[in-house]
Amino acid sequence: MFLLTACAATVQPGSTGAPTVDSSPATEEPSAIPTPTREAPPPSGAEREFRTDFSRHSVDYSEILSGGPPKDGIPALDHPQFISVDQADGWLQPQEPVILVHIGDDARAYPLQVLVWHEIVNDVVDGVPVLVTFCPLCNTAIAFERTLDGRVLDFATTGRLRYSNLIMYDRQTETWWQQANGEAIAGEWTGTNLDFLPAPIIAWREFKASFPDGKALSTDTGYSRAYGQNPYVGYDDIDSSPFLYRGPETPDSLRPMTRILALEVHGDAVAFTYSVLEELRVVNETIGGEDVVIFWQPGTASALDSSGIAFGRDVGSTNAFSRRVEGRSLTFAFDGSTFVDDQTGSRWDILGAAIGGKLAGQRLSPIVAINHFWFSWVAFQPGTRVYQP
Repeated sequence: MFLLTACAATVQPGSTGAPTVDSSPATEEPSAIPTPTREAPPPSGAEREFRTDFSRHSVDYSEILSGGPPKDGIPALDHPQFISVDQADGWLQPQEPVILVHIGDDARAYPLQVLVWHEIVNDVVDGVPVLVTFCPLCNTAIAFERTLDGRVLDFATTGRLRYSNLIMYDRQTETWWQQANGEAIAGEWTGTNLDFLPAPIIAWREFKASFPDGKALSTDTGYSRAYGQNPYVGYDDIDSSPFLYRGPETPDSLRPMTRILALEVHGDAVAFTYSVLEELRVVNETIGGEDVVIFWQPGTASALDSSGIAFGRDVGSTNAFSRRVEGRSLTFAFDGSTFVDDQTGSRWDILGAAIGGKLAGQRLSPIVAINHFWFSWVAFQPGTRVYQP
């Protein structure tokens, strides 16, 4: 039995300090988006808590629900501390899920055992201001650039949900932003989209093997939380129902809580179920005119299954890349132990690095691909096709 509020759990007895529980480029100026035809007042209490310009909005306010906590009730991390791989290896288990953000020579792991309690990290990676987010109710790990019109924005939680998905706000203008698609839905920046960054969920063992000089987000956050514990026990059961979901009816092509990897390239949205990816291990596909490959491998625990995140069932990890290398498209297969391209016989790992063969040392270019539950992705991308082998 689990009790959830917002994108965080209700405090369980004995816990301390737990909370109650192709992207569009940024435009130079906030867009003038007409308000929806159906009028509803701003969400209850919002005008007291926020200085947002609620006269500007692109969604119907009746779709927005309180998740329980107030503004900032789930605290974002504004001054994240990082430790070395060797230090983090003392408390992160090999199979634990982490979000990878890799820019230039700077590779960082954001353990879900921390993000499940904070949902937002304002960071700077290789000099780039970055927003790293995780919405447990939708299983969405998404990273964005947080510079708009030359201005760096800092993000935090509103305590509200739309379609069960985290609504964030920026502290500079208090515009409200939808985590699932990076869109400003109320306030000064209404109609603007944040730029996505690749942010796959992978196992800690994969991060430390690929980036021994990388960094991991520390549990030294300044907050007392039950890091390592999952406040959403059993939530990702295929038979469970989305929490606080008031949105479009979910197409019955998949069950609502089906775990998918979702891609949108040049307007072409495709969902790949984890069950199909587990069966095939490799998918070569063309999406929006771009040649794409998706890898899947076992060994990553679900953060939303058992009470201890490290002991969640193995759901594997997956990643998407462009198949274009040195001016040509490669095709890939799984040889029983690793990923191999047909053209050169080079061997590749789950992070798109060539670890042997003619192309050893090269890396595939990552494509933004987001872990979702089906109900969440299709609510925001209703034209999505489901990949069938």
